[in-house]
Parts: sequence; C-alpha cells; structure tokens
Amino acid sequence: MIIVFKPKTKDEDVQKIVKQVKNKGLTTHIVVGTETTICGVIGDVTKVDPKQLEVSPVVERVMHVSEPYKLANRAFHPEDSIIDVDGVKVGGDHLALIAGPCSVESKEQVIAIAKEAKAAGANMLRGGAFKPRTSPYAFQGMGTEGLDILVAAKKETGLPIVSELMSADYIEEFNEKVDLVQIGARNMQNFDLLKEVGKRCTKPVLLKRGLSATYEEWIMSAEYIMASGNPNVILCERGVRTYEIYTRNTLDLQAIPVIKRLTHLPIIIDPSHAGGKWWLVEPMAKAAVAAGCDGLMIEVHNDPEHALCDGPQSLKPAKYTELLKQVGAIGEIVGKKI
Repeated sequence: MIIVFKPKTKDEDVQKIVKQVKNKGLTTHIVVGTETTICGVIGDVTKVDPKQLEVSPVVERVMHVSEPYKLANRAFHPEDSIIDVDGVKVGGDHLALIAGPCSVESKEQVIAIAKEAKAAGANMLRGGAFKPRTSPYAFQGMGTEGLDILVAAKKETGLPIVSELMSADYIEEFNEKVDLVQIGARNMQNFDLLKEVGKRCTKPVLLKRGLSATYEEWIMSAEYIMASGNPNVILCERGVRTYEIYTRNTLDLQAIPVIKRLTHLPIIIDPSHAGGKWWLVEPMAKAAVAAGCDGLMIEVHNDPEHALCDGPQSLKPAKYTELLKQVGAIGEIVGKKI
C-alpha cells in the first residue's frame, strides 16, 4: 500500500499518519520528493482501511501495489535513485563507466590497466579476486591477495573498486576493501547470501541478472537485499541464456526501459559477458547508452590473448579509449554525463 501526501505536507502531519499505520503492526518506508512525500506500507495491509486514511486533510490518495516487490517499486519511490559509490554517482543523469580485467592476475597488470582505463575516462575499476567458474579446473582467482592488489591500484589511481562476493564469510573483508560489491549471475537467487549482504554489507551492491531470470525474479532478488537493510542496489543486465549459441549470451536491451518503468533502481549493462566476443562490445555498449542505461561495465585487458579468464571478450586499452569517445557523444544526446 502507498499513501501519497498532498504537496508540502508538514513532517509532523506525516508522522501522525505513520504512527497510525505502525499501531496496526505494519512497517513504513518514507520517501520525500521535491514536492510530494510518499509513505510505503509493508505487511498485512488488510488491517488498514484506506478510506479512514483518505479522510485526513493531508492525504492525497491511497493506492494498493499489486507487484510483490515493494521497496524496489517505482510507485514507492517515483524519483530515480542515485547511488553513491565512494564519490561516483550512479543513476539519474550520471553514467558509470566500470572497466578492468575479468580476473586479477598480478599487481603490475591491474595497476597498468587501471591507469589506462582512467585515462580513457573510466570512473571505477573492476577486477575478479574470487571467480565463479563453470569448470572446477579453471582459474578460480587470487582471493584475498587479489583484493589487496585492487586496493593498491585504487591508491595509484583513485578509482573505486568493484569486485564479486561469492560467500558471506568474506563480507567484512569486502566492507573494508571494496567500494561496490558485486553479486554474480549464479548467485542472484542465493537468498541466504542476499539476506546476509542486506544485513551486513555497508557498501552499495551491484546485482547481476541470473542466467535465465525474469524481470520480476531479478527485482525480487534486489528486494531481498533492500528488505534486509541495504537500500543501495544497482542492477546489471549481462545477457540471458537463450537457444542461440553463436554468442555467449543474448543481451536484453529491453531490460533498460522495463527496469526503469518498474523500479527506481539504476541499471548498468555488461556487454562483455553478454556477447563473449570483443567486437560485439562496441555496438552493444553504444546501443545500451542510447537506450538510457546508467552505466557500462566492460572488461579491459592489456594482453587478452594470454588472459587467464575471458580474454576473447576483453578490449585492449586503446580500443576502450576509442569506445568511450563515442559513448560520451551518445551520452550527451540522451542526457547522461560522464
């Protein structure tokens, strides 16, 4: 249920209605906009009579929310959420540009790539320290040592760190070292992990879409994190599994307007994992920005031919530099600033 207050309603009048609702054993979530205040009501809303609330002179209207997700619902939060990642804004008219290698391989490698990515225009550094791999024999990442290398790269460049969390055992370490905590596609519906991240993670969360997840399933996973206490969620479309095997996955660009219609959360696009081929990254990245995404996460590697993970989908720094020049021009047209 959503209670929409009349414009410029005083806070003390809002709190009177909130107290009335809480006395029924329900939870409230207040969103203060530029003109209007909205109160989201969560719980058994049958205990509340909308007509009694609408009698109040400060209540504009009361609406029921049919979707199962509440906190992520745009009806609860009409304005776009803007997430702050250690000073980098994601959402609204801001365009996040995340770049770096799929896996951390060495300190020299990551720092070199970070410097070139920043020079190109990137504002965040990605790197996998803990790697979920299909094969148990594939490179699994450097773990804690890899996170320390990313921290060293941040000291050199100032770029906030994005890395994937695979186990709740490492949440405290990620709180200390990582600026944007990624939950990968394979863990999108690991609800125990999502709840722990919501409770204990103090940093914003980047939630990737599952391999074949529907929009509602994806948003509901974000709802788990938000309902557990962390409201700072960014969604990431990285392609879904379809019958097509020529590309690694099928990039769903329709997700951008759909997610923006259904939720207030920012959405970024990962064209590297979607196509799995470096030459697909450029056209898909430009299309994503034209469609209104809030950011791009692109794999950049200085020696993709010898990369320990996902070399075929990585751009070399020079190619990434060229791409960001085009992305910047498209961003200006659609009202996104780097």
